[in-house]
Amino acid sequence: MLAEAACELFLEQGYEATTVADITRRAGVSRSSFFNYFASKSDLLWSGLDAHLVRFEEVLREAAPADEAPMDAASVVARELTGIGHSLAPDSLVLALGNAAAMGLDDELERESARRLLRIAEAIAGRLRRAGVEALRAEVIGAAYGGAVIAALRMWADEGAGRTPLPELLERATLPIPALLDGGPGSA
Repeated sequence: MLAEAACELFLEQGYEATTVADITRRAGVSRSSFFNYFASKSDLLWSGLDAHLVRFEEVLREAAPADEAPMDAASVVARELTGIGHSLAPDSLVLALGNAAAMGLDDELERESARRLLRIAEAIAGRLRRAGVEALRAEVIGAAYGGAVIAALRMWADEGAGRTPLPELLERATLPIPALLDGGPGSA
């Protein structure tokens, strides 16, 4: 209800001109109700993905087998990203990504996309380091995965969320990344 009200207002008057009070008034809830669920109006857009990222981070932090190989860690990453792709529904984020210019959200989405990319990258790099991947290579691979997730979300929104399944886009975006684990200086 809050996300729907926010997106309507962002389309009508732009992101910057829309206040939390405007959103709560449109949704028919109190300001305190808004802040029970969201820290900011931007968080409202990202809440669906953020919920999945919390679980993703938890799974990647879980203790791995002592002898976990880098490719096994990469398999865990791929499995969890696929899970996000299957469970993420078209929501206010997809609407915002697809209508960023009309909503006046370009700068906000860039800033917030970078925050999510970094969360993904840090979670993956940590798991890979624990599996014996050299730190720099783990950071690069984590950043590649983070960038791939954000790119897949943007493509999903641009194409229309119902056209190409998100898991397919995530698979295409991440397909070349495991090769970064193989060969070359510093590989595990």
